[in-house]
Amino acid sequence: MKFSTRLKELRIEKDMTQADLAKEIGYSQRAVSKWELGKTEPTASALIKLSEFFGETVQYLLGIED
Repeated sequence: MKFSTRLKELRIEKDMTQADLAKEIGYSQRAVSKWELGKTEPTASALIKLSEFFGETVQYLLGIED
């Protein structure tokens, strides 16, 4: 599974908007949108914040493991 798909699914499971998620992790809604659309990839620090927020490994977020 691609990162963009996994991110969107995790966000929706938490019943959050892109803006909600962006606020929680300290990034812009535009950044979250671009990640979900696959237009850009998050930085390592963003991946770590997402991992901590969702309680998932970076490998899971990247689709390396299930």
